Amino acid sequence: MLVTSDKPAPLRSRAVGSTLLWVTTVSRLLLAGVLIVAGWGKIGTPVLSVQAVKAYELLPYSLATVVGYGLPILEIVLGVLLIVGLLTRVAGAISALLMLAFVIGIASAWARGLRIDCGCFGGGGPLKAGVEPNYLFDIVRDFGFFVLGVLIAWFAPGRFALDSALGLVPGQEPYDGIEGDEEEPHEKENH
Repeated sequence: MLVTSDKPAPLRSRAVGSTLLWVTTVSRLLLAGVLIVAGWGKIGTPVLSVQAVKAYELLPYSLATVVGYGLPILEIVLGVLLIVGLLTRVAGAISALLMLAFVIGIASAWARGLRIDCGCFGGGGPLKAGVEPNYLFDIVRDFGFFVLGVLIAWFAPGRFALDSALGLVPGQEPYDGIEGDEEEPHEKENH
């Protein structure tokens, strides 16, 4: 519930709110960049994307094929939505769930002793002889991206977001990003 007052918000709460806006914006742009690069690396060779998904041995063959073809498109669409700040909360939540699925998939492959390339940025599938997987790095990296997705979903939309410009943020006036950062109310005129 948004409560307005005749008193301006304390300077500290404005600073915290402004910082959160920038943290959310930077998180949006970082996660968007990763998603677009990952999707772009796979979209030109969808057969390799399918191969990477099948290498995890988690999904039935036909579902792995659908996921392999659809994943690059989903990643690029989510990345674009995050860059422009449209449907930001939803895109952040879906991105977080996607990253969590990646963490679980990689951890599962590691626990089952599979020797595969994660296929995160293209390629994927069984590793060549003598090449060791780096599952810990992949898990930590993707968990970090999961955290960014959660931040975005929780504190959306951040600065420079179409959601704000279009008034799609409940309880927020268009272009306003901080609760309590309203302009000073005008004195009521007595007639």
